[in-house]
Amino acid sequence: MSDAFTTRVLNVATGSREQVVDLTGDCEVFLRETAGGRDGLLNLFVPHATAGIAVIETGAGSDDDLLAALHTLLPADDRWQHRHGSPGHGRDHVLPAIVPPHATLPVLGGRLVLGTWQSVCLVDTNRDNPNRQVRLSFLG
Repeated sequence: MSDAFTTRVLNVATGSREQVVDLTGDCEVFLRETAGGRDGLLNLFVPHATAGIAVIETGAGSDDDLLAALHTLLPADDRWQHRHGSPGHGRDHVLPAIVPPHATLPVLGGRLVLGTWQSVCLVDTNRDNPNRQVRLSFLG
């Protein structure tokens, strides 16, 4: 395959609690190593049925607000038809319909183009799966 397309898998330990994990630094390192100053697209994909990718402000409480909003929209109770795993786990399988398992972002001059307060994040509400993979792909 030509160097126009490069991919890498990140292994992310999310532990046993709900998390919003900032991947922006990992994306920047990947692009420094692969983009070679070119323009293109960065795609992130989570090959899991219970996690998603969000572009959101972090560090000022927005990440906690996102988890709180997801609790309101998707309560961890017994209403879900999908019932294996910990109580309320069925909601985790609905999460990717709200927080999609992918994002495609512009790259200019080998650098990720984000707004001032935007970060690229893994959103994981599934406490039963402490390890995640995120596939980063650069298309130049």
